[in-house]
Amino acid sequence: MSAAASCLLTEDQFLCSICLDVFTDPVTIPCGHNFCKTCITEHWDKNVPYQCPNCKEVFDSRPQLRVNILISEIAAQFRQSAQQKASSSSSEQQVSEPAEVPCDVCTGTKLKALKSCLVCLESYCETHLEPHWTKSGLKRHQLIEPVENLESRMCLEHDKLLELFCKTDQTCVCMLCTISDHKTHDVVPLKEGYEGKKAELEVEIQQMIQKRRLKIKEIKHSVEISKEDADRDIADGVQVFTALKESVEGNQAELIDAIKKKQRKTEKQAEGFIKELEQEISELKKRSTEVEQLSQSEDHLHLLQSFTSLNAAPPTKDWTEVRVRPPSYKGTVRRAVNQLEETLSKQMKKLFEVELKRIQQYAMDLILDQDTAFPKLILSDDGKQVHCGDVKKNLPDNPERFDLCPNILSKQSFSSGRCYYEVQVEGKTDWFLGVVRESINRKGGISPSPQIGFWLICQRGKNEYKTCAGPSVSLSLKSQPEKVGVFVDYEAGLVSFYDVDAAALIYSFTGCCFTEKLYPLFCPGSTDGKNSAPLIISPVNHTE
Repeated sequence: MSAAASCLLTEDQFLCSICLDVFTDPVTIPCGHNFCKTCITEHWDKNVPYQCPNCKEVFDSRPQLRVNILISEIAAQFRQSAQQKASSSSSEQQVSEPAEVPCDVCTGTKLKALKSCLVCLESYCETHLEPHWTKSGLKRHQLIEPVENLESRMCLEHDKLLELFCKTDQTCVCMLCTISDHKTHDVVPLKEGYEGKKAELEVEIQQMIQKRRLKIKEIKHSVEISKEDADRDIADGVQVFTALKESVEGNQAELIDAIKKKQRKTEKQAEGFIKELEQEISELKKRSTEVEQLSQSEDHLHLLQSFTSLNAAPPTKDWTEVRVRPPSYKGTVRRAVNQLEETLSKQMKKLFEVELKRIQQYAMDLILDQDTAFPKLILSDDGKQVHCGDVKKNLPDNPERFDLCPNILSKQSFSSGRCYYEVQVEGKTDWFLGVVRESINRKGGISPSPQIGFWLICQRGKNEYKTCAGPSVSLSLKSQPEKVGVFVDYEAGLVSFYDVDAAALIYSFTGCCFTEKLYPLFCPGSTDGKNSAPLIISPVNHTE
């Protein structure tokens, strides 16, 4: 009969109103209501007068408790059934893995949490979550996908749920924060804050993708320019060797192979950059997908707090200064031709004439900078000529000025690309020309060399020419240059000097590492009667 009754009754009818669980040792009090013996005993131990927790009837004396045998039997059956159901459910549910959120209520083996409650601040497996689905008071609680560290969702100062976002301080706050530290701030609901952050992140990702696409385009363009230079130099080399095909055929093949190797190296470098950029684009697209997936979640606070981790590891490489540096093929051509100097002297002259005309297209109009001039130097009104006088002028000793060496820089500088200018040295026996780093020392005596940022050549005496290479290298020139051309390829790390009239190379610094602005330097040398002629920045005739 008890079994039949249990089939007609529900478990709610056998719940103690004090502990809200199935009766344990149920007893009946005079008003007819039933409670767990322990629950009603402890209740009356703490509360006087003696009153029914349900109907509030007051008793003059502490009522005698009587065991309700029928309810005790039915409650025992309900409890046994519930335990079997829980055991069966637990066996079907998954045990929590290390990377998963465990149930906070499970004792012993922790089962995988199905939901987290933002009101209770606990996570529940399927079994322990059931009251949130069945009891009216718990149904109003906000459930989300299981998350760890629910305590982090509470305001540390006010112990209230973080349910607002302060746009002023870019942080999540509780309701009490809005009337204290964030009283005058722009505070919005979490969802609105999340939507704004999501939009910002999406825009940022798209901008990063666009920048990398533009960089790919820039690299491809650099490869095209490099290939044009390679094709042009190959054609020049072929023209030289064709005239003496029988004697230089082997050298011609070597020349072409060397140039193509450099070009292949350039293309391989470019392919590497492009592959890396495309990988970053792929990663950024993946990140964009992750953001979109996150947008489907209802857990706005978690999403806002996730933005830090989403931003923590974006592609970190700065592509702004990354470029494919087209190699210089001119040195390759020269080395091949120099092997046959005696038989190819005429062809060499033709070759350098073509080369000089080509680099003259990078001519730069320079003006001398009075603020850097040694006090004895005298400039022309147009800033194109300089020579050294005998009187030291009283000029401000500013940081840019050379105070002991008769040097002066141009006003113009460059930190990328190619630059060419010509300087007339006719009639002089002492001069220095070249380029220097912006950060060079300008005070006291200077022993110029590339190690300290000077790439110069000089004339010391009538026929003595040297490089300022530390140690210096003597140059053997067939004739005295009257006009010197200076060519700089910043990316290639090249500084070359030419005898313009003879269309001959004087010297090249190769493999230079430029990391800052370069300034053309002019040193007319001290006046000794034979060196009074000025250094003159000459206009460049670069007509092909």
